[in-house]
Amino acid sequence: MALLELKVVRKIYKQGQIEVPALRGIDLQVEEGEFTTVFGPSGSGKTTMLNMIGCLDKPSSGTIIFNGRELNELDKKELAMVRRYNIGFIFQSYNLIPVLTAYENVEFALRLINKYNNREIKERVLNILAAVGLEGMENRRPHELSGGQKQRVAIARALVKEPVLVLADEPTANLDSSTSEEVLKVMLKMNKELGTTFIFSTHDPLVMEYARRMLEIRDGLIAGDKRREANAFSD
Repeated sequence: MALLELKVVRKIYKQGQIEVPALRGIDLQVEEGEFTTVFGPSGSGKTTMLNMIGCLDKPSSGTIIFNGRELNELDKKELAMVRRYNIGFIFQSYNLIPVLTAYENVEFALRLINKYNNREIKERVLNILAAVGLEGMENRRPHELSGGQKQRVAIARALVKEPVLVLADEPTANLDSSTSEEVLKVMLKMNKELGTTFIFSTHDPLVMEYARRMLEIRDGLIAGDKRREANAFSD
């Protein structure tokens, strides 16, 4: 059974009397453990599709099934629970809580799921911050961090709870090539060892080098779907 299935998913935004189609009928299956990149020109529907999958928005029509549950049938509270326990998000705009430190921003994701004791939380948070290159910066607040450092906090927050699915919207946009490769290796390790499924929206050639499936979206439709074996980067 696929982890994720989209059946003729459409999304139409209304601006007054004008209807603007963002997704025009997406059909897609994603198996557990995929490492997939979604690419296409700006305005093609990439972010809209991620928002549909991540329970941040609902389709205008069509069906989305995630982990055996039909998302269309869930209310806002139920969708929030799906997000909280199963999905990690990496936003291009970071979406960090400004009054919290880097440590506290990452810790917050674990506190929400109420699964670990204080010792386990501390160990997990410190380990993931070190893994993304932020050791020694745990007590800095977002305004004390560079754009790249904020992005790494956002990545750590998404990964720390070991979600079933990670949705990443331009996750390396604010990172240099060396840091990008390091965080991609962390993600790949989770993918291999835990079976975590990753879906990236990106224009970064390095992310595409790691991907084992590449989906092209144009004008709200899937225009291409290529699979390949693990490459030298992901061995």
